[in-house]
Amino acid sequence: MPHSDHTPHILVVDDEDGVRTLLRECFEFEGFLVSEARDGAELFAALARTAPDLITLDLKLGGENGLDLAQKIRAERNVPIVMITGKSDTIDRVVGLELGADDYIGKPFHVREVLARVRAVLRRYQAVPGAADDDGAKAADAGGERYAFAGWLLDLARRELRAADGRVCDLTTAEFNMLEMFVRRPNRVLSRDNIMDLLKGHEWTAFDRSIDALVVRVRRKVETEAETPRLIKTVRGVGYVLACDVKKG
Repeated sequence: MPHSDHTPHILVVDDEDGVRTLLRECFEFEGFLVSEARDGAELFAALARTAPDLITLDLKLGGENGLDLAQKIRAERNVPIVMITGKSDTIDRVVGLELGADDYIGKPFHVREVLARVRAVLRRYQAVPGAADDDGAKAADAGGERYAFAGWLLDLARRELRAADGRVCDLTTAEFNMLEMFVRRPNRVLSRDNIMDLLKGHEWTAFDRSIDALVVRVRRKVETEAETPRLIKTVRGVGYVLACDVKKG
Protein backbone atom coordinates (compact mmCIF):
# COMPACT_ATOMS: atom_id res chain seq x y z
CA MET A 1 0.00 0.00 0.00
CA PRO A 2 1.08 3.61 -0.31
CA HIS A 3 2.82 5.12 2.69
CA SER A 4 0.62 5.81 5.71
CA ASP A 5 0.78 9.60 5.25
CA HIS A 6 -0.70 9.36 1.78
CA THR A 7 -4.38 8.73 1.08
CA PRO A 8 -4.70 6.72 -2.16
CA HIS A 9 -6.70 8.42 -4.90
CA ILE A 10 -8.72 6.21 -7.27
CA LEU A 11 -10.13 7.46 -10.57
CA VAL A 12 -13.19 5.39 -11.53
CA VAL A 13 -13.92 5.46 -15.28
CA ASP A 14 -17.21 3.86 -16.34
CA ASP A 15 -20.17 4.99 -18.41
CA GLU A 16 -22.68 3.29 -16.07
CA ASP A 17 -23.79 5.57 -13.24
CA GLY A 18 -24.64 2.60 -11.03
CA VAL A 19 -21.19 1.04 -11.39
CA ARG A 20 -19.42 4.32 -10.63
CA THR A 21 -21.59 4.85 -7.54
CA LEU A 22 -20.99 1.29 -6.35
CA LEU A 23 -17.20 1.58 -6.71
CA ARG A 24 -17.11 5.06 -5.20
CA GLU A 25 -18.99 3.93 -2.11
CA CYS A 26 -16.77 0.86 -1.78
CA PHE A 27 -13.51 2.80 -2.07
CA GLU A 28 -14.62 5.74 0.08
CA PHE A 29 -15.76 3.37 2.83
CA GLU A 30 -12.21 1.99 2.88
CA GLY A 31 -10.70 5.48 3.16
CA PHE A 32 -9.71 6.15 -0.46
CA LEU A 33 -10.20 9.43 -2.27
CA VAL A 34 -12.35 8.91 -5.38
CA SER A 35 -12.89 10.80 -8.62
CA GLU A 36 -15.21 9.77 -11.44
CA ALA A 37 -15.25 9.97 -15.24
CA ARG A 38 -17.87 8.65 -17.63
CA ASP A 39 -15.90 8.86 -20.88
CA GLY A 40 -12.49 9.57 -22.39
CA ALA A 41 -12.93 13.33 -22.33
CA GLU A 42 -13.74 13.37 -18.61
CA LEU A 43 -10.92 10.88 -17.98
CA PHE A 44 -8.21 13.08 -19.49
CA ALA A 45 -9.73 16.21 -17.99
CA ALA A 46 -9.42 14.53 -14.57
CA LEU A 47 -5.81 13.54 -15.32
CA ALA A 48 -5.03 17.16 -16.20
CA ARG A 49 -6.30 18.25 -12.78
CA THR A 50 -4.87 15.55 -10.55
CA ALA A 51 -2.54 12.55 -10.33
CA PRO A 52 -4.52 9.48 -9.22
CA ASP A 53 -2.72 6.52 -7.68
CA LEU A 54 -4.80 4.05 -9.70
CA ILE A 55 -7.44 4.05 -12.45
CA THR A 56 -10.29 1.56 -12.83
CA LEU A 57 -11.23 1.57 -16.50
CA ASP A 58 -14.20 0.05 -18.29
CA LEU A 59 -13.26 -1.62 -21.56
CA LYS A 60 -16.25 -0.14 -23.36
CA LEU A 61 -17.30 3.45 -22.67
CA GLY A 62 -20.25 3.97 -24.96
CA GLY A 63 -18.65 4.04 -28.40
CA GLU A 64 -15.09 4.47 -27.07
CA ASN A 65 -12.51 1.71 -26.88
CA GLY A 66 -11.05 1.29 -23.40
CA LEU A 67 -7.98 -0.45 -24.86
CA ASP A 68 -7.14 2.70 -26.86
CA LEU A 69 -7.64 4.83 -23.75
CA ALA A 70 -5.37 2.53 -21.71
CA GLN A 71 -2.66 2.86 -24.34
CA LYS A 72 -2.94 6.67 -24.30
CA ILE A 73 -2.82 6.74 -20.50
CA ARG A 74 0.24 4.50 -20.41
CA ALA A 75 2.01 6.68 -23.00
CA GLU A 76 1.59 9.71 -20.73
CA ARG A 77 1.71 8.32 -17.20
CA ASN A 78 3.03 5.42 -15.17
CA VAL A 79 -0.22 4.95 -13.25
CA PRO A 80 -1.71 1.51 -12.44
CA ILE A 81 -4.77 0.54 -14.48
CA VAL A 82 -7.34 -2.08 -13.44
CA MET A 83 -9.78 -2.91 -16.23
CA ILE A 84 -13.33 -3.65 -15.11
CA THR A 85 -15.66 -4.74 -17.87
CA GLY A 86 -18.48 -6.96 -18.97
CA LYS A 87 -16.57 -8.06 -22.06
CA SER A 88 -15.24 -11.58 -21.47
CA ASP A 89 -13.25 -12.22 -24.67
CA THR A 90 -9.94 -13.83 -23.67
CA ILE A 91 -8.08 -12.11 -26.51
CA ASP A 92 -9.19 -8.71 -25.23
CA ARG A 93 -7.95 -9.63 -21.76
CA VAL A 94 -4.50 -10.45 -23.12
CA VAL A 95 -4.40 -7.35 -25.33
CA GLY A 96 -5.51 -5.18 -22.41
CA LEU A 97 -2.64 -6.40 -20.24
CA GLU A 98 -0.14 -6.01 -23.06
CA LEU A 99 -1.29 -2.42 -23.64
CA GLY A 100 -0.58 -1.53 -20.03
CA ALA A 101 -3.38 -2.73 -17.75
CA ASP A 102 -2.22 -4.26 -14.47
CA ASP A 103 -5.23 -6.45 -13.78
CA TYR A 104 -8.54 -7.37 -15.37
CA ILE A 105 -11.88 -7.99 -13.60
CA GLY A 106 -15.07 -9.04 -15.38
CA LYS A 107 -18.61 -7.90 -14.63
CA PRO A 108 -20.55 -8.88 -12.66
CA PHE A 109 -18.04 -8.53 -9.86
CA HIS A 110 -18.00 -8.55 -6.07
CA VAL A 111 -16.83 -5.25 -4.60
CA ARG A 112 -14.57 -7.07 -2.12
CA GLU A 113 -12.75 -8.72 -5.02
CA VAL A 114 -12.27 -5.36 -6.71
CA LEU A 115 -10.99 -3.85 -3.47
CA ALA A 116 -8.56 -6.73 -2.88
CA ARG A 117 -7.16 -6.49 -6.40
CA VAL A 118 -6.83 -2.72 -6.24
CA ARG A 119 -4.94 -2.97 -2.96
CA ALA A 120 -2.65 -5.65 -4.44
CA VAL A 121 -1.86 -3.53 -7.50
CA LEU A 122 -1.12 -0.48 -5.33
CA ARG A 123 1.24 -2.60 -3.23
CA ARG A 124 3.05 -3.79 -6.34
CA TYR A 125 3.62 -0.19 -7.41
CA GLN A 126 4.39 1.41 -4.08
CA ALA A 127 5.48 -1.23 -1.58
CA VAL A 128 8.57 -0.62 0.54
CA PRO A 129 11.61 -1.90 -1.43
CA GLY A 130 13.06 -5.28 -0.48
CA ALA A 131 12.83 -8.24 -2.86
CA ALA A 132 14.75 -11.29 -1.69
CA ASP A 133 17.47 -13.09 -3.64
CA ASP A 134 18.17 -16.85 -3.57
CA ASP A 135 20.11 -16.57 -0.31
CA GLY A 136 17.49 -14.41 1.37
CA ALA A 137 19.55 -11.20 1.15
CA LYS A 138 17.51 -8.02 0.81
CA ALA A 139 17.98 -5.40 -1.85
CA ALA A 140 17.98 -2.78 0.90
CA ASP A 141 21.23 -4.33 2.18
CA ALA A 142 22.83 -4.35 -1.27
CA GLY A 143 25.32 -1.61 -0.36
CA GLY A 144 27.06 -0.31 -3.45
CA GLU A 145 26.17 -3.16 -5.78
CA ARG A 146 25.75 -2.19 -9.43
CA TYR A 147 24.92 -4.34 -12.44
CA ALA A 148 25.81 -3.40 -16.01
CA PHE A 149 23.90 -5.02 -18.87
CA ALA A 150 23.20 -4.14 -22.50
CA GLY A 151 24.16 -0.49 -22.04
CA TRP A 152 22.19 -0.09 -18.81
CA LEU A 153 23.48 0.34 -15.24
CA LEU A 154 21.28 -0.76 -12.33
CA ASP A 155 22.45 0.84 -9.08
CA LEU A 156 20.94 -1.01 -6.12
CA ALA A 157 22.03 1.49 -3.45
CA ARG A 158 20.50 4.44 -5.32
CA ARG A 159 17.69 2.28 -6.71
CA GLU A 160 18.32 3.83 -10.11
CA LEU A 161 18.47 2.56 -13.67
CA ARG A 162 20.73 4.64 -15.93
CA ALA A 163 21.20 4.52 -19.68
CA ALA A 164 24.64 4.75 -21.32
CA ASP A 165 24.18 8.53 -21.73
CA GLY A 166 23.51 8.95 -18.01
CA ARG A 167 19.76 9.39 -18.35
CA VAL A 168 17.81 8.02 -15.39
CA CYS A 169 14.94 5.71 -16.36
CA ASP A 170 11.93 6.00 -14.06
CA LEU A 171 10.88 2.68 -12.54
CA THR A 172 8.12 1.79 -10.12
CA THR A 173 9.12 -0.26 -7.07
CA ALA A 174 7.75 -3.43 -8.62
CA GLU A 175 9.57 -2.78 -11.91
CA PHE A 176 12.87 -2.12 -10.11
CA ASN A 177 12.53 -5.25 -8.00
CA MET A 178 11.78 -7.39 -11.04
CA LEU A 179 14.75 -5.99 -12.95
CA GLU A 180 17.00 -6.56 -9.92
CA MET A 181 15.76 -10.14 -9.79
CA PHE A 182 16.70 -10.68 -13.44
CA VAL A 183 20.17 -9.09 -13.29
CA ARG A 184 21.05 -11.25 -10.31
CA ARG A 185 20.18 -14.32 -12.40
CA PRO A 186 21.25 -13.66 -16.01
CA ASN A 187 20.64 -16.38 -18.59
CA ARG A 188 18.58 -18.36 -16.11
CA VAL A 189 15.01 -19.31 -17.03
CA LEU A 190 12.55 -18.34 -14.30
CA SER A 191 9.02 -19.68 -14.18
CA ARG A 192 6.14 -17.47 -13.08
CA ASP A 193 6.08 -19.37 -9.78
CA ASN A 194 9.83 -18.69 -9.34
CA ILE A 195 9.25 -15.01 -9.99
CA MET A 196 6.34 -14.81 -7.54
CA ASP A 197 8.47 -16.52 -4.87
CA LEU A 198 11.46 -14.25 -5.48
CA LEU A 199 9.43 -11.05 -5.41
CA LYS A 200 8.44 -11.58 -1.81
CA GLY A 201 6.46 -8.89 -0.08
CA HIS A 202 4.03 -8.51 -3.00
CA GLU A 203 0.63 -10.11 -3.43
CA TRP A 204 0.53 -12.04 -6.67
CA THR A 205 -2.43 -14.03 -7.92
CA ALA A 206 -1.30 -17.29 -9.50
CA PHE A 207 -4.20 -17.40 -11.96
CA ASP A 208 -4.06 -13.87 -13.36
CA ARG A 209 -1.57 -12.24 -15.70
CA SER A 210 0.04 -9.86 -13.20
CA ILE A 211 3.56 -11.18 -13.71
CA ASP A 212 3.18 -11.01 -17.48
CA ALA A 213 1.88 -7.43 -17.28
CA LEU A 214 4.86 -6.42 -15.14
CA VAL A 215 7.28 -8.04 -17.60
CA VAL A 216 5.66 -6.05 -20.41
CA ARG A 217 6.18 -2.80 -18.49
CA VAL A 218 9.83 -3.59 -17.72
CA ARG A 219 10.44 -4.45 -21.37
CA ARG A 220 9.10 -1.05 -22.38
CA LYS A 221 11.75 0.52 -20.17
CA VAL A 222 14.85 -1.48 -21.24
CA GLU A 223 14.18 -2.93 -24.68
CA THR A 224 14.89 -1.11 -27.95
CA GLU A 225 11.75 -2.68 -29.37
CA ALA A 226 9.46 -4.01 -26.65
CA GLU A 227 7.33 -5.90 -29.21
CA THR A 228 10.38 -7.97 -30.27
CA PRO A 229 12.32 -8.30 -26.99
CA ARG A 230 16.00 -9.24 -27.14
CA LEU A 231 16.80 -8.91 -23.44
CA ILE A 232 13.89 -10.26 -21.41
CA LYS A 233 12.76 -13.18 -23.52
CA THR A 234 9.72 -15.40 -23.17
CA VAL A 235 10.42 -19.12 -22.85
CA ARG A 236 7.16 -20.55 -24.09
CA GLY A 237 5.44 -22.78 -21.56
CA VAL A 238 8.03 -22.02 -18.87
CA GLY A 239 8.56 -18.36 -18.07
CA TYR A 240 11.14 -15.64 -18.75
CA VAL A 241 14.91 -15.20 -19.00
CA LEU A 242 17.27 -12.21 -19.07
CA ALA A 243 19.20 -13.26 -22.16
CA CYS A 244 22.34 -11.11 -21.91
CA ASP A 245 25.61 -10.92 -20.03
CA VAL A 246 25.62 -8.99 -16.75
CA LYS A 247 28.68 -7.49 -15.11
CA LYS A 248 28.57 -6.84 -11.39
CA GLY A 249 30.52 -3.83 -10.19
